[in-house]
Amino acid sequence: MNVFGKNFRVQIFGESHGPVIGVVIDGVKAGLPITTEDFAGEIARRKSGSNGTTPRIEADEPQILSGVFEGHATGTPLAIIFRNQNTHSSDYEALRDVPRPGHADWTANVKWNGFNDPRGGGHFSGRLTLPIVAAGVVAKKMLSKANIIAQLIEVGGVPKPESMTDVKVQDAAIAVQIWDEILAKAMAENDSVGGIVECCIDGLPAGIGEPFWDSAESLISHAIFAIPGVRGIEFGDGFAAARMKGSEHNDPFEYSEGRIRPAKNGSGGINGGITNGGPIIFRVAFKPTSSIRKVQKTLNIKTNELETLIVPGRHDACIALRAPVIVEAMAAIALADLVTTKKQW
Repeated sequence: MNVFGKNFRVQIFGESHGPVIGVVIDGVKAGLPITTEDFAGEIARRKSGSNGTTPRIEADEPQILSGVFEGHATGTPLAIIFRNQNTHSSDYEALRDVPRPGHADWTANVKWNGFNDPRGGGHFSGRLTLPIVAAGVVAKKMLSKANIIAQLIEVGGVPKPESMTDVKVQDAAIAVQIWDEILAKAMAENDSVGGIVECCIDGLPAGIGEPFWDSAESLISHAIFAIPGVRGIEFGDGFAAARMKGSEHNDPFEYSEGRIRPAKNGSGGINGGITNGGPIIFRVAFKPTSSIRKVQKTLNIKTNELETLIVPGRHDACIALRAPVIVEAMAAIALADLVTTKKQW
């Protein structure tokens, strides 16, 4: 069903062009300080309006319906909604019989026997990442000892020289300039491009996670793949490990700063599904936006004949541009579910 987590449970609801979207969070620690102002910074990071993002601008003001009293979590389910106000539903009337290539229009139609809401992608829209970001704010509060930072490291196949550990400001500025040119070209051609986001999580103790089904990688990956448009995830050396020798990929341990930790981080901070005390590092691949104005061929499912399609509406040229804060939120949600079982947390 549409619920993630056992100890920190998150359920999102709503559709892109419905009256509201929202989230219900269960397992929030009683007494945790929560106000609507707490969400402003993270919501601003997700907002559209910059180069390559959708021109759809929403107020995105959170309204807390339950679970908070006098500025603190009560311990009961926390419900937050956001109102949809800037919708152009008429843009999607023709898509009921002509599903967009690469989108969930067809699969949603099959799963729900044609009763799905197709406007703006309905429940499958990137708009639903807003309540995820809100849940991430709460999860980060539950993980006060952890530092979770994600950044865009590649757009349209061009990587950014700057990484979490190697800051080259001049080269990074050049890469960003190239990214702007890539985005401009894609938009001029009515097309889109993909991107990669890297996330680093530091400050977690060793010992978080379970072998196999509830491993730290498994739960993080589960949450990350729930983000619309994700096509892959890798931890540490990732796929490059398949081309390494064991002596190159293995992480020796050392005693440093009063604790045992890996001397390098080929595993991405996790061994056997359990955190090893090093930073958790992973990268997420986002596909090019499916909804593009470039002329495409697709099937009319009512007539079973091919038709020419130009997707209407307002869409990002690169969905990865606004994804770092969403990646952070999903990682925080997964980890909050795991650390609630750790006594030291």
